Parts: sequence; C-alpha cells; structure tokens
Amino acid sequence: MLMADNKRRVKVYVLNEERHWDDKGTGHVTSTYLEDRVLTLIVQAEDDGSLLLESKVQTDTAYHKQCDTLIVWSENDTTELALSFQERAGCDEIWYKICQVQGKDPQTTTITQDMENDENEEEERFEDVPDAAMPIDLPTCELGRLYEIREVIEGVMTSPIRRERLAVALQSENYIPQLVDLFHVCEDLENMDDLHMLYDIFKSIFLLNKNNIFEIMFTEELIFDVLGILEYDPALHEPAGHRQFIRDRAQFKQCIPFTNPTLLEKIHQTYRVQFIQDIVSPTPSVFDDNMLSTLSSFIFLNKADIVTMLQDDEIFLTKLFQQLQDENLETGKRIDLARLLREFCNYSNTLQVQGRTSFLKCLAGKRLFATLEFLLGIDVEEIWSVAADILSFATDTNPSLVRDFMVQEASTHDEDALLINIVIERVVKHPGCNAEGTLFGLLRTLIDPENMLRSLNRLERSEFLQFFYKNAMHRLTEPIVLATHGSECLKYISRSENSSLVASVLDVLSFAVENHTYHVKNYILGKEILQKVLLLMNPRYSFLALNALKFFRKIIGLKDEFYNRYIVKFDLMSFVVDAFVKNGQKHNMLNSAVLELMEFIKIEDLKTLIKYVCENHIQELLDVEQCATFKALHTKHEQIVERERAQKAKDSTKGVGGFDTNNRFRRDPRELDENEENYFKDDDEPTPPATPTAPEINKALYNSPLVVQNRVLDTKPPPNKVITSSPTITSAVTPVITPEKTTAPSLVVTTTPMVVSNSSPLVDYADDSDEEEDEDQPLKRQKVSSTVT
Repeated sequence: MLMADNKRRVKVYVLNEERHWDDKGTGHVTSTYLEDRVLTLIVQAEDDGSLLLESKVQTDTAYHKQCDTLIVWSENDTTELALSFQERAGCDEIWYKICQVQGKDPQTTTITQDMENDENEEEERFEDVPDAAMPIDLPTCELGRLYEIREVIEGVMTSPIRRERLAVALQSENYIPQLVDLFHVCEDLENMDDLHMLYDIFKSIFLLNKNNIFEIMFTEELIFDVLGILEYDPALHEPAGHRQFIRDRAQFKQCIPFTNPTLLEKIHQTYRVQFIQDIVSPTPSVFDDNMLSTLSSFIFLNKADIVTMLQDDEIFLTKLFQQLQDENLETGKRIDLARLLREFCNYSNTLQVQGRTSFLKCLAGKRLFATLEFLLGIDVEEIWSVAADILSFATDTNPSLVRDFMVQEASTHDEDALLINIVIERVVKHPGCNAEGTLFGLLRTLIDPENMLRSLNRLERSEFLQFFYKNAMHRLTEPIVLATHGSECLKYISRSENSSLVASVLDVLSFAVENHTYHVKNYILGKEILQKVLLLMNPRYSFLALNALKFFRKIIGLKDEFYNRYIVKFDLMSFVVDAFVKNGQKHNMLNSAVLELMEFIKIEDLKTLIKYVCENHIQELLDVEQCATFKALHTKHEQIVERERAQKAKDSTKGVGGFDTNNRFRRDPRELDENEENYFKDDDEPTPPATPTAPEINKALYNSPLVVQNRVLDTKPPPNKVITSSPTITSAVTPVITPEKTTAPSLVVTTTPMVVSNSSPLVDYADDSDEEEDEDQPLKRQKVSSTVT
C-alpha cells in the first residue's frame, strides 16, 4: 500500500494571471468514474485528506505529457493545471487512462489533441511548468525501501534538470554514506537481492556524471565500499572481486619515498579511479558517448595535479636522476625507476603545451638527456625500450630542445658517444626490437624541417642538418650497405627483421629526399646510395623491391635535372627495367609501380629521361607488355626528336658567327659559340663516382639467382662516347658532388682547346670604339690534359 501511495504521490500546480505556477499542495491522485460515468482525476492532500483537485477527463481536452513525470492540461479558457508525479510509474498509469478515454495510444502519444493555440505559445507555457524547481524527495535510507530508492533515482534519469536536482539532494542529505552503510548490512546478511538493487542505484548515480558526487564517492573512506557495491552486478553469477585485486594483486612500489603526503594520496586515488573507469564502471549506451565525460575529466585533472606537485618536489627529482645514473644500481630497481619516470612523462600529456614544455625543461635541468644516454647504452632491452619512450615524449613535446642538446654535445663528445648515434645504433644493431618503431619515429621528427625554428640570430635547420649528415647519416644507411655488399649480404637480407629494418631506413631516406634538398643530394650521389638501393630491385624480395622503387620514384618526383642526368649517365634505370622484365606479365604491385613511374615521366614531360628510356630500354619494356603507357612514351620521344630536327634545320639557315646571314646586325663578341656552350654543359654534369672493382663488389650478390644485375656497375662510357674534362664550376643551383676515392680503370681524358676567333667583325661601325672591342674580346683557353687513375 505504501508503494502504491508513493507511486501516485503528486504536486498540484495552477497557472496564475502572471503566468507563474502556484503550488497548491502535495497529495495522492486517484482516477475513478463518477455517476455520470466520466473518468475523474481526484487529488487528496497527504496531510489532512482535503480535496486539492477534482477534474473530469473530457474527450476534447488536450493533455500534454512532459518529462515522463508531468501532465499538463487546460481545464477551461482561464485555468491551466499540472500534475507533477514523484515516480514515473504513477504518471504512466494516469496517462494510460487519459489516452484510453480519448482513444489514443499511450506509448506513442505525448499530446492527445491538436492544439488550437499557436505552437510557440504552447511550448513556452509547458516550459514554464516548475518541474525543474520541484525538489527531489528521496525516501528514507532504510533497508526495506531500497526498491523505492531505485525507482526514484532511475525515474529522473531522462530529465537533465531533474538529474541536477537529484545530485543536489544526494549531496545535501549526505545520502551516499547512508547507502554505503546499507551495503555493509546487506553484505553481512548475504542478501543478494538487495545487493543487486544497490548496484543498480550506484550505476544510476555514476551516470549522473556529476563531479561533486564523484568527489564524495572517491574519498579514501568510501572508494573501497563503492568498489564493493559495483562487484554485485546482477548479470554476473559471482561477485567480481575488485577489492581483492586492488588490495592484494595491485602492488604499489615506492622506488623513492614521497615526502609529500598529498601527492601520495592523489596517486592512489588516480589509480583506483582509473581502474573504475576502465574495468568497473557501467558501459554507457551508444547514444550516450559523453555520459561519463566528467569521470574522464576527474582523472585528467588528477594527473595534472600530480605532475605539478612532482615538478615542485626538488628532493624527489634529484634522488630519481642520481639513482638512475648510478652504475652500481641493480637492474630490477633501475627498471622500476625508469618506468616511474616514463609514467610521469605520460601524465604530463594532460597539461597544456606551455605546461608540458615547462615540465620537460625542469627534467632537462636535472640532466634528463645525459641520463637517457646512459640508459640507452645499457644492454638490457627493457631499460632502453623505456628510455626510448621517454626520449620520444621529449621529442614530441619540444624537438628543438632535443636538437640543441645533440648539436652542443658534438663539440665535447666522440662520435660514438653522441645521443643520436646511440639511438641509431640501437635500431641498426638490434633489428626487430620492441622500440624500433619508436626510435624511427623520433628520428623522423628530429629531421623534419617543419618543426625547426628560424630566428634572426640562428638557423636551426641548417645547423642541425649539417650536424646530422656529418655525424650520423652514414650510420643510419649502414643496413643498406650490409644488404648489398660483403660476403654475408645474402644471409643478412634473408632475415625478415633485417629486411624490415632496411625498409624503415628507406622510408627515412625518402622523407629526407623530399625535405632536405642539397644536403641529401650531396650524400646520395657522393656515397652512391642510389646505386646501392637499386640493387635491391629484386622481384623475389617484393617487399624490398617496392621500397627501393618507392625511393627511386621520390627522386624522380622532384623533377630535378641534376638527378635526371645522374641517372642517365650511370644507366640506373636499367635496374628498374631488369626487375620489370624478370617480373614478367604478373600484374602485381611491382608491375603497377613501374607503369606509374613511366606514366609520371611521360605526363611531366621529363625530356632527359624520356629520351634515355626510349633510346636504351623501350624495346625491353614493350617485349614484356604492349601497354598504352610505353607506346605513349615512345610517341612522346618521337615528337621530341622531330622537334629537335626541326630546330637543327632552322639553325642550319644561320651563317658563320651564329647569326642569320640576312641579318645585318653583328654578333656580340661576348656571346658564347656552340663549342663553348657544350663545354660548360659538360661541366654541369656531376663527376662520376668511382665504383669498386668486381672483386670488391660482392660476387655472390651478382652471381646469385636472386640478383637483378649480373654485372658490376660500370662507370666507363659507352663506345664512341667522348668524355671531356673541365674545371669544376660551382653554382648556387647545382652542388658539387665529391665522391669517395676508389680504385677504377685507368682512363685518359684529353680536352681539345676552345679557340675563339679574334678576327675583326664583318661590318665595322663608325661609332665603335677600340676600348669596347678590347673589353668584349673573349679570353683564350689553354689546352688541358688530365689523366685519371
């Protein structure tokens, strides 16, 4: 009977002349048929039983159900009435009877009649109902009324305003500690039904998503009891055992004792709340993505507080870095200390950018980077994996700070002891390690020009890249050398972890080609990196072949004529063509990548490469596949040749001295003739890098059936080709490439002197002065003879 009374407990409101709702009292509503057989709603006061409302349900009256606990209607033209129910079940019962009288479906109907008034006015009128202002009357917190408590709390969840009122009531009435006391009683009595109801109650309280409620539940006194209540999920056959896990299995290690008790308490609280969020808390509906957003914010702010307090704890930080660098420290404790530092770095991600930078500078002041050098040098994978994570955090937070340290230590440390070389050594010497992806990621961030500073007094990009290519690049490309040279190259490249390592190095090189301009150009051509990479164009190793081709495609994609002439001079496209021919008519990724490369050369009209491919390799390509790309490339070449013929025919009409015989204007003596122009064009070509002799280039690599090229890379010119040697000309556009000296076949090169006629002009003008003639007269060139050994 008590439950029925509470279910039908209502407040009666009447709209006054000032359009405000007046509270007429609280009572219990009943529905009955009077003598005229008309359904009548009767509300009697709960204190003295007096009549608060008697209203007949008419078939033409518009009733509006609102917020699941509110019914509003107009009694006549001047009286507006509203019933606000304490429980949703009571509202649903009365609404069912009203809809039954008016012939409506109670499940789908919220307004029983079409409104005659303006819709906007009706909405304003319904919004004025003081449902939100009505306080939530929570039942007495007793064991026998748990069902009522659950119904009240679950009944307000659909209304945001009533949820706010419920949160206020729970806090003001100190209701949560009372529910926890009931939990102790139920658990002692092993009353599973009541324990399940308490779970439902606390699940709804969690979904209120209120920070002040979380602060109450997560205090040191209550958090274990809240965990206990959440163990009794009705969907589980047995309690979950969350408290046992926290107390027994989750061990808190104090590697260094905390001197700040508030910091220690905050750490414990954050771990437990994180456990509740990840493991225990009820999963919100897919329609309520932000239902527990406040819980996430609670954890987020806790982590920010921990980082701030830690940053201010000078004693703790000093002890931490001293012990990390202690050579006599046992390995287990060093691992724990490194993990502790990594955890605090992860916590600092909750701070704003300025806060993270400040935290990193605080750690750098305690010799963070020197400590990481020491940890990365320890031959224990777990230690240097953690150190790699910390260095990656520092690089992501402030890469300029890391670069400054690396550049500055170059003046005081040997090359082997540099931090960047220690990082590279870890990935090169330990392929397939857990930290490989992390270390390659931070290397890419460090060499990215987009995050390098540029100021009036220093240029970070130039400074760091010069340091990197001088001290570290040769170590990074070492896997490519190991994969293509030496007696063990086939064994090296056959291991999957080594192949993956080479692919990662090629990705970094491709990134450098795209972003580093002349630094990487000097290195690639000077160290013959492109030739070494193209040796990997082997169809049986499709993984590496595609990566090598991707690198080659990056270079061609630059549309740099310097690179193009280098490719032509040393016939480097032959590696790609041979791989394509050996691949045959297999329509795989290698086939598609080569076709895309040729299509790019054709579309971008790279004349040097078009002429080179069509004159040397087009027939080989067409023999494999008669595709439109190769045919169009051949057609493009014919058009280029035809244009050149037309241009030569046009030039042949010109007379001696390089000007049209029909033109009376004399030729400027300062203009270069054709021989001189060719002389300088030859000078623009890069000095051919010397290539090791056949015994030095691993014979096993070339003789193996897995090899693309069955010949030593030949730097000798084709027959009947004249090579001219000239002094090196340096320009701002074309850098000078100085390859390493290696043994090469002896080659005698003779340069024919360029003789410029010093004869008088064909036409002598009266206004020409002798000074002008002397000034414009070109210098004679001396004969140069050089021997290359």
